[in-house]
Formats: sequence, structure tokens, C-alpha cells
Amino acid sequence: MLQSLIDTFKGDFLSPFEYVSWQTAGLRLVAALLLGGLIGWERERKGKSAGLRTNMMVSVAACMFTLISFDLMTVPPTEDQTLRLDPLRLIEAVTSGVAFLAAGLIFVQGGQAKGLTTGAGMWLSGAIGLACGVGNLGLAVMATGLAVVMLWLLALIAERTMPPPRRRTDEEDDL
Repeated sequence: MLQSLIDTFKGDFLSPFEYVSWQTAGLRLVAALLLGGLIGWERERKGKSAGLRTNMMVSVAACMFTLISFDLMTVPPTEDQTLRLDPLRLIEAVTSGVAFLAAGLIFVQGGQAKGLTTGAGMWLSGAIGLACGVGNLGLAVMATGLAVVMLWLLALIAERTMPPPRRRTDEEDDL
């Protein structure tokens, strides 16, 4: 009886990925974690609301959804069901979910939108996770590198060329 339960558990829950090996899946998840972490580190370093952990989680989650959907493609449909798999739906679902999270970061203060870059960075972390999930590490590394360099370089240029923002007075806020 107990052995039968253990065998069922092994067969139903511990079956390996069929699309990619456990090792490959693990490497893709780690790549998503590290690359999402680079964007998150840049945001965290600047004291932004969605930093290291958030971007890592978004990237790993997107990678995980990708791996799961690819693995589902190997499951044969039964006679009484039809299985429709559409990779574009995965991208749409991840994009919508991350956009929902990113929208929560954006707010207006003193007539200016805040959190747009952090929200866009979180969205990019999701895309990087998708790229890692499909095994396109080159694209994920390039996007991460471009994002980190762009964020760093534009912040440096802004510091040197733009005057510091003028603080609004209480009277101006009341208008």
C-alpha cells in the first residue's frame, strides 16, 4: 500500500522535464535570476522601489512559466480533450502580469510621473526571463547589458548636464 503510494508520487510528481532536462531548466532559471538581478541591482542602488529581489522574482517567474508551457507541449492530449498550445499566449500572459506589477510602481507626485523607469525595468526583467526560458541566453545577456549600460550612462549624463530639479513649495502644490 505505502509502496504503491510512493510509486504514484514518483510517477506523477517527480517526472523529469520532457522538453529540457532538469539541468538545463536549472541553468535557465539561474540565468534568469542573475540577469534579472543585474537590472534589480541597478534600481536598488538608486533607492528605487522595485529593486534586486523584485526583478529577480519577475525574471525567474517568467522563465518558469516558459519552461512549464514548453513542457506542457510534450503532454499528449487524451481522447476527450483537445489541447491548444499557443506560445504567443504565454508571452501575452507574462507581459500582462508584469505590466500589472509595474503599473503599481507608477505614481504622480507634484505633476510628474514617478517610477516609470523602474516599471519599464521590471517589464524588461520579465522579457529577459522569457528569453532565458526559451534558451536564448545570448539575447537575454545582450538586453541586460544594454539596459544596465543605458541606465548607468544616462544617469551620468543627466547628473552632468541637467540642473537639479526645483523643489515645489507648499503654495504651488495647493494650486
